[in-house]
Amino acid sequence: MKKLSFLAVVGLVCAFLTSGCKKESAGQSGEVIKVGEFASLTGKEAAFGQSSHKGTLLAVEELNATGGVLGKKIELIYEDDRSTPGEAATVVQKLISRDKVVAILGEVASGRSLEAAPICQKNKIPQISPSSTNPRVTEMGDYIFRVCFTDPFQGKLLADFARKTLKAQQVAVLTDVAAPYSVGLAKYFKEPFLASGGAIVMEKSFSSGDKDFKPQLTAIKAVNPQAIFAPCYYTEAGLIAVQARQLGISAPLFGGDGWEAPELIQIGGSALEGTYYSTHYSAEDQSPLVQSFVKKFKARFNGETPDAMAALEPRSMSIHTPTLSSMAHISAPIRSPSTAARTSMPTRAPSALTVASS
Repeated sequence: MKKLSFLAVVGLVCAFLTSGCKKESAGQSGEVIKVGEFASLTGKEAAFGQSSHKGTLLAVEELNATGGVLGKKIELIYEDDRSTPGEAATVVQKLISRDKVVAILGEVASGRSLEAAPICQKNKIPQISPSSTNPRVTEMGDYIFRVCFTDPFQGKLLADFARKTLKAQQVAVLTDVAAPYSVGLAKYFKEPFLASGGAIVMEKSFSSGDKDFKPQLTAIKAVNPQAIFAPCYYTEAGLIAVQARQLGISAPLFGGDGWEAPELIQIGGSALEGTYYSTHYSAEDQSPLVQSFVKKFKARFNGETPDAMAALEPRSMSIHTPTLSSMAHISAPIRSPSTAARTSMPTRAPSALTVASS
């Protein structure tokens, strides 16, 4: 799940705007270009939205400090979807209809990106998700993009991790049936895991917001799996870990990128020892690109270490800086993106996925 793809959106805006028309669109009147962002700034997935938003602010500030885009400053207009089902569609419609933005950033969660995508597609406003991994997101239309890996990619690597690193032949799966992200990742984990000779010995489900997982975990304990896969978000992951250990389950737990947030440790504490999750990057990566980003982020946000929700921005920057520098001006109207522009956006990690131990 991860950080703002702000420059990627700007690159798409540049690529989608025609060069032959001099009339300015509503979202780029005067000396500014209006870009909208929707994020879970409050609610049970607020850690995702707060982290994402900080990455966006950093990118906007840096871009505007160097003159903006082709001489125009970026005006970021953001809305809080409160981690609430249905709210994403409402705030995105507002950003498009009232604020007249020319591009949309968001969301981290696949379910909320799926709510917004039909609205952006209908209005021909490019939307980029920093970290919605469900493959259905970009299947919603040719104006919808992502800069992260997808669940088929992540699921396959997690299946390999379970078989080759955890040496697990028998795995139980605990899925959040109310979250498209969880349902999708469970599917894309099970298919390659079973194909490799593994066995799913128990499948149990819950719904986002549940707090008591002991009934499901008690049933799972009875079949004695060698590992438990919980493709959910960090709040539920932390609670599941605590309750599993309270029940005496010692099998390793593992999940996807939805686990990553500082709140995971706050909720799960010592129960997270011996658990694992996949993610898009590590702040401990010593590559110059990563360390430069970490240094800038810490300087801007009081020493806070950026998580994966913030870390996709450098990749977006490296991909789209050539596009920005090659454009002569911005004009309107926005038209359907070309195949070349669309395929320039990655839909999965280009090489590898990091598995972090809690």
